[in-house]
Amino acid sequence: MSNRRHFLSRSLHHATSASLLSWGTWSSASTSPRHLRHSTGRPFRILMITFRGETDVDRGFRAYLTEAGLDMQITVRDVQQDISRVPGILREARHLQPDLIYVWGTPITLAVVGAHDAPSQGSHFIRDIPVVFALVAAPLQSGIVARLDRPGGNVTGAVHVVPTDVQLRAMKSYLPFRKLGVLYNPAEQNSRAIVAQARDYCQRNGAQLIEANFHTNTAGQPISDGVEDLLSHIQKAGAQWLYLLPDTFLGSLYGRIAPAALALQLPSFGAAELAVRSGGALVGLVSRYYSVGQLAGAKALDILVSGKPAGQIPVETLKRFSLLVNMRVAKALELYPPIDMLNYAEVIAIGTGEQQPS
Repeated sequence: MSNRRHFLSRSLHHATSASLLSWGTWSSASTSPRHLRHSTGRPFRILMITFRGETDVDRGFRAYLTEAGLDMQITVRDVQQDISRVPGILREARHLQPDLIYVWGTPITLAVVGAHDAPSQGSHFIRDIPVVFALVAAPLQSGIVARLDRPGGNVTGAVHVVPTDVQLRAMKSYLPFRKLGVLYNPAEQNSRAIVAQARDYCQRNGAQLIEANFHTNTAGQPISDGVEDLLSHIQKAGAQWLYLLPDTFLGSLYGRIAPAALALQLPSFGAAELAVRSGGALVGLVSRYYSVGQLAGAKALDILVSGKPAGQIPVETLKRFSLLVNMRVAKALELYPPIDMLNYAEVIAIGTGEQQPS
């Protein structure tokens, strides 16, 4: 095994061994009793709040509960990338009286439950209904939970992002860098936390982080105007990689960001599966979206059927990660992966995969 492969393998092992999750603890739903119902005999009521239409995460969540035999009624409300819709949905939730609320991403989670130390009196936050989140990158740093092993309150969930330092080591294994570019929404707490981790990594390893923020409108919301110019600024500043961190707004712009970065001959590294599969990133170290949804489903089952309080169920990440390489992009950049990396990477030949919802 070459030094590069050994280095990356050790990094992956270190990250996965730190996870509290054992696959066997949540993959047993298919052997559970069928027709699991509420104690009253009615189906369980679940409210799903999504950000930009149904994704593989949501499909994994739903499939896990279906395979477990859960008798359920699911109501889906999509905010259409507009977090200001959440309070109206929560008012509706009071009438729906769900047994559990599933939420997608950091902004929606914070809009539903608030920070763990935010006052509940007089607020619209949901504190009396169990909430399970999925696709939240940094729940601790974002203030959603006070700790991961016992999150407290009425919330738990599934983390989808590989630790930042492990991602950057994988990036460096593919192509060493002295300057790393990042484009993000500073209003998203999740993004600020990960940028801070990337900044710390760069400082410790003699590299420079080149940061650019999305422009905002008069209401302070991020907008896509000038994205190409921001990427040009990052490239002209000497960035050798563009790090596509798990920023919710950035994720809605893969279709613009990836072609612009490619035109600038700026390789991109994705922290989320869609960034590589359909977003045009060169490479990424990711958790499978469908599996993240299944993990969230396992936590929902613990709450609904086993009766465990959400706040006593650990927030966890997957134990296994996938290294994805988009060979179509590698060919366009003439930047092929080290040959030994092909022994353990999944190669995407033509950019297939789930398409980004509009």
